[in-house]
Amino acid sequence: MARAGLDTHTLVLAAAELADEYGMEAVTLAALAAKLGVRSPSLYNHINGLAGLRTLMAVYGLEQLYEVISEATEGLSGEAAVHAMSQAYIGFTRAHPGLYQTTLKAPEQGESALEATGGKILSLIIQVISAFGLDEEGNLHAVRGLRSILHGFSTLEHQGGFGMPLDLNVTLTRLINTYIAGIRCMGSDADSLK
Repeated sequence: MARAGLDTHTLVLAAAELADEYGMEAVTLAALAAKLGVRSPSLYNHINGLAGLRTLMAVYGLEQLYEVISEATEGLSGEAAVHAMSQAYIGFTRAHPGLYQTTLKAPEQGESALEATGGKILSLIIQVISAFGLDEEGNLHAVRGLRSILHGFSTLEHQGGFGMPLDLNVTLTRLINTYIAGIRCMGSDADSLK
């Protein structure tokens, strides 16, 4: 019988805390059970093993990321929305480095919750980027570009790769300004960039 108060959401939150504090490598069923004060076999009442837990963490991470960037971009458009979304994204990666790691892998066939949540984020980013007049394919390339920029920035920051005494937020702002200039060019010359 499952321990009172122990449910899937509680497990995912505890696993996210472990990931943020110690990294994803530290998220094992034994570590999660120890954190929750239960025996490992009791976790199987709520999750489908470690792979199932990681999928649930990815869905939760994407839901949290969606909320953060959705709130940041509410009522904004164009450049202001791209900057707000980028700052919110980086803020999320700073606050939840382990949980963020779970959000990176593309969903596999049949991972419908992961596909749906990732799709919401994709739609939101496309909505923001649509202000720049790209076609459908151009929007997808622009989303990939922004994700690559933000992930690269986040990874370098988290790994201690920015050693110079410069304000990282200024660097991020300049980087996003450059990105925006690039997608403006894509929008004005879409046919020649295919």
